[in-house]
This record gives sequence, C-alpha cells and structure tokens, in this order.
Amino acid sequence: MIRIPLIAGNWKMYKTTAEARAFAKEFSKMYRDTDVRAAICAPFTQLTALKEAFAGTNVKVGAQNVHFEDEGAFTGEISVGMLNEIGVDYCIIGHSERREYFAETDETVNLKLKKLFSSSDIIPILCVGENLDEREAGNAFDVVEGQLKSDLDGIDRGDVSKIVIAYEPIWAIGTGKTATPEQAGEMCAHIRNIIERLYDEDTCDSVIIQYGGSVKPENASEIMNMDEIDGALVGGASLDASKFIKIVNF
Repeated sequence: MIRIPLIAGNWKMYKTTAEARAFAKEFSKMYRDTDVRAAICAPFTQLTALKEAFAGTNVKVGAQNVHFEDEGAFTGEISVGMLNEIGVDYCIIGHSERREYFAETDETVNLKLKKLFSSSDIIPILCVGENLDEREAGNAFDVVEGQLKSDLDGIDRGDVSKIVIAYEPIWAIGTGKTATPEQAGEMCAHIRNIIERLYDEDTCDSVIIQYGGSVKPENASEIMNMDEIDGALVGGASLDASKFIKIVNF
C-alpha cells in the first residue's frame, strides 16, 4: 500500500489571527500541489480564518485538541461539533504538552479518539512518546506500546486505518535535540508492529506514522527517508512559511 506523506505544522499557542492570515498568504504563494500532504494545526481562534485562506488549495487545517463530550459545563473546551462546523480536517490528540501540563491521560485520549470517530470525519493525529528518563532506562519501547494499547482500546480496525500516529520523543520537543533518523525509524517500525499485532497487516500498512521533535529544513530529508516514517509533526519551524515549505518539499 502506498502511504501519502503528511507534513503537519503544530503552531501551539502562537500567532494572532492576523498573523495566521499573513502566513497563509505567504505560504500559498510558495505551495504547489505535490505527492506530500500539508496541514497547519492552529489555535482555535485561527481555524476559521485559515480554512478561508486555504480554500481552493490542498493545504489542510487542524485543531490542537477537542473535548470528548458533545456539550456541557466545560469552561474553555471545544466540542467535535464546533470543529465540524468550521470544517477542520485534522485534530491533534494526546500531545505530550497536553499530557504533562493539563493532566491528559490515556483514558481521556481514548475517549477523544472515540468521539472523533463516532461524530466526525476529522482525522486524529495521535501523539505518543517517551521522556528522557524512560529512554535512558531502556523503557522507551514499552512506554510507547503501553500508550498505544490504552489509547486505541475499543477502537476498531476500520477507524484505526484512518489514523495518523505521531511519534514524539518528549526529550526532543522544543529542546533542539533530535532523535537520530535511526532512533526515529526504529520506533516508528515498532509502532507499526504494534498496530499489526493489535489489528492486522492491512491496518498497519495503512496507518500514517509521523516523527515529531525539532524537525527543521536541515534534517527533514534524512528523517523522511527512513522506511517507516510517513511524515512529520513540525513545531517551531512551521511558524515560518519559508522554513515550513522547505520541509513540505523535503
């Protein structure tokens, strides 16, 4: 099966709506349709503006989080229905910063995945990864396997085949450190093997697996040339249109 690479930018808590529009205008001038998919995952306030700005292009738009309830007294949260109304294409689930700073657990990640699949066509970008202590203790593979088993509990193979899994070693996010291409490729191959064991070969062959963690124009080609890596979840470099287009055109 041919998997189409996905390069997704995660803007985190950066840019105003005016800055997002300016980025979209600049990026659209440089972007040409290729056999690589591109997406920007932006703060909620910018999603409508980006959908409008990228209309008529193949650049997709994603959210960075969603709640697992349809509505209710959840101050500051966003529902799947709200994202559906905007027309977003992707949604990041379980980013390490959500897990670390906002007490997100594998249980809530699992609920969010189930809500997206039951109530939308939004494609989840599921983030998994180990911290430095877990890596140095030799537990990285067990940690990621445990996350995946819990996050995907009760989700059927038809839904899993649509998912994007982003391997983000926590020790390489925003630190300037990057897993070597061999480390990244080894873990992404491990993730694919886990999916095959949990489901089947066809499902594991269809899943897009990204690497995220200090991806920049200088290392994108080397990372993307690893056999089991199908894309990148890009942080800081995605804030600059000229840098992000270089990664998309790796």
